[in-house]
Amino acid sequence: MTTASDISSRIIEAVMAQKLAPGARLGEQQLAMLFDCSRTIVREALTRLAARGIVTVSARRGWYVIEPSQEEAREAFEARRVIEMGLIRCTSEVSKTAIKQLKNHLTREKAAVKGSDVGLRSFLLGDFHVCLAECLGNSLLADTLRDFTARTTLIAMLYQSSHDAAESCEEHVRIVQALEKGNLVLAEQLMQSHIGTVQAALRLQTATGDPLAQLRSALSPLSPVQPPAAQELHPPVRKRGRQAAPSSDDSSTYLGALL
Repeated sequence: MTTASDISSRIIEAVMAQKLAPGARLGEQQLAMLFDCSRTIVREALTRLAARGIVTVSARRGWYVIEPSQEEAREAFEARRVIEMGLIRCTSEVSKTAIKQLKNHLTREKAAVKGSDVGLRSFLLGDFHVCLAECLGNSLLADTLRDFTARTTLIAMLYQSSHDAAESCEEHVRIVQALEKGNLVLAEQLMQSHIGTVQAALRLQTATGDPLAQLRSALSPLSPVQPPAAQELHPPVRKRGRQAAPSSDDSSTYLGALL
């Protein structure tokens, strides 16, 4: 029988695979039909996801996937930076089993990057960070990172990230190589650089001191039309007789002829 945990896990996976976009509506009845369960179970799953910051509810719209603001985007990346760098910093040694597990994940990542399944590629690139937390022995932070990774995936979709998947995978490779060599300081620096690169690829507007700057610019008066030169206001008087044909590049004469 489908549980609330099953539904919430599937929704998180769909978000990380970029199959659910920011603002996507999640109807209780439709989900109940899809998972063959009661609306009570669906509502429980959505309530859990709302507490985790993945979905929200509105009296008019119902349940829908969050649409993070620019400030929320910055906070989410900052939270990931603190958690992931701190996780590496607090590690004293990485076991061979953990390195093997991370390398297996990287193998799947590389195959997905070369393949055509965008959803799988997106999911694996995000899931690397969850896998890293699990391999470093902190399941609680792994769950936290899963939620933050889902949120940053939504942010990347909403703000049209230009970060290259192959580049992201290569950055993961270098982090694992540093961990395998026992160079935790380098691994931490590489993680900081990686998260910074992903964040920098977002098309976020730079914060300004004037919150009305964009609106102020859009509603500013148009530049006044410059009056024509004096010589154009008083064209030379032509002699009587046969008039010369109007010049093709004289727009005023051309318009006069039409009128």
